[in-house]
Amino acid sequence: MALTIKGMKGRKIGICVSGGLDSKTIATRLKEAGADVLCFTADLGQPDEKDIRDVARKMEPCGVKTVIVDVRRPMALACFETVKAEATYDGGYWNSTGIGRAVTTRELVKAMKKHGIDTLVHGATGRGNDQMRFERYTNQFAPEMEVYAPWRDAALLKEFPGRTQMCEYLARHGIVAFPGGKKRYSTDCNIAGLSHEAEDLESMQTPMTIVETTMGVWPMGAPDKPETVSVRFEKGVPVALNGKKLSPFDLIVEANRIGGRNGLGLSHALENRIIGTKSRGVYEAPGMELLGRSLRYVYQAILDRRATDLFERLSRFIANQIYDGRYFDLSTQAARAAVDTLAEKATGTVKVALYKGNILFQSLTGVKASLYFEENASMEDAGKGLNPVSSQGFAEIQSVEARSMAKAKQIG
Repeated sequence: MALTIKGMKGRKIGICVSGGLDSKTIATRLKEAGADVLCFTADLGQPDEKDIRDVARKMEPCGVKTVIVDVRRPMALACFETVKAEATYDGGYWNSTGIGRAVTTRELVKAMKKHGIDTLVHGATGRGNDQMRFERYTNQFAPEMEVYAPWRDAALLKEFPGRTQMCEYLARHGIVAFPGGKKRYSTDCNIAGLSHEAEDLESMQTPMTIVETTMGVWPMGAPDKPETVSVRFEKGVPVALNGKKLSPFDLIVEANRIGGRNGLGLSHALENRIIGTKSRGVYEAPGMELLGRSLRYVYQAILDRRATDLFERLSRFIANQIYDGRYFDLSTQAARAAVDTLAEKATGTVKVALYKGNILFQSLTGVKASLYFEENASMEDAGKGLNPVSSQGFAEIQSVEARSMAKAKQIG
C-alpha cells in the first residue's frame, strides 16, 4: 500500500533534497503533516554547485536541518568502473544520472540509518526513471525502510498542480520563493556528467544546441588547435593524466576540464525508459568520453575476437543494469567481475589529440599484453612473422563449406 501525506504524522523522515522549490515545498508540507523531518543531500562534486553547503542554507527557512554526505570518492570510483566496462546506454551516451543514483541512494541510506530514519522521501516524478532507482536501491540497502513519493500522491498533486501553487503555499509559511520563468529544460548533474531534458527539449523540433553547456563548450566553440593528452591505465583503471598521477576524484575533475574545453562528450538520445516510454535527453560527459575512448584503444590491443565479443555483450548488459537501477544486483556483480578479468591486462599509456569534439589516436605504449605484432600484420616481406603461403590451407578448408552451400542451393 502506497504511503500518503495523511500517514506521515509521527514518522522520522529523511528527505533527499536539492534546495529547490520542490524540496522546500515537500519539507514544509511534511513538517505540517506532523513528521519529524531531516534532510539529506549528497556531495557528488556537482559542476553546477559552487558550494554544496548552499543546499543546507536554502533549506534553513523551512525550519529543517540538512545533512551533507560526501560521496565524491565513491562517485569517482563508480565512474571508473563504468569506464572500465565501456557502459554507455541507448544511443551511446554515458549514463551519468543512472550511476549517480546508485551511489547517492546507497550512501544517503547509510547516513539515514545512522540517524534513525524510518521513511525515505524522494522528489522524483511518477513518469521518470529516478523513482524506480531511488526505491529499488532503498529496498536493497534498507529493506525495513519505507519510501514515500510525494509526486505520486494524488492528494499532494491536487494540492500543488504547479510551481505557482508551491510558491503561494511557502509564502503562507513565511518562506520566500519564486516560480521563475518557464525554463527551457531541466538539468541533473554530478561529477560524471549532466543530463538535460523536459520543457523545450520535449519537442523534436527543438535543436539540441539550445542547451547552454556547463562542463565545456560545443565543438564549434572549441579551440582551433588540437590538444594532445596522454592517459595511463592500469588494469583498465585510469591512474594518470599527462604523466601526473592523481586521486580518482581529481583525475575525473581534470579529465572533465580537458575534455570539456575541447567539446567532447556531448550526446543526444531518444532513450527507452524503464517504465516503457521514450524520453529525449541531451548529455554532457567530457571526462568519461575522454577516458572511455582512450581505454578502448587499449582493449583493441589486448582482446582477441572472441574476448572482444564477450566484452561487448557484458558492456551492454552492465549499461542496462545501471540504467534500470540494478547496479548492485548479483548479476551485475558477476558481469563486472568478468570485465575485471578481461581488463586484467589493460595496462598501458594512450596518447590522443582532441579537436573540436573529436578524439584522434596518436600512440599506444607500454601495453605488454598487446596481441598486435607488426611482423604478422605487415604487407611487406620482412622474412619473419606469418608465412603468407600458410594461408593456402586455411583458404582451401574455407572453400569446402562455401562450395557445399552453393551445391545445396542455399546461396540466393
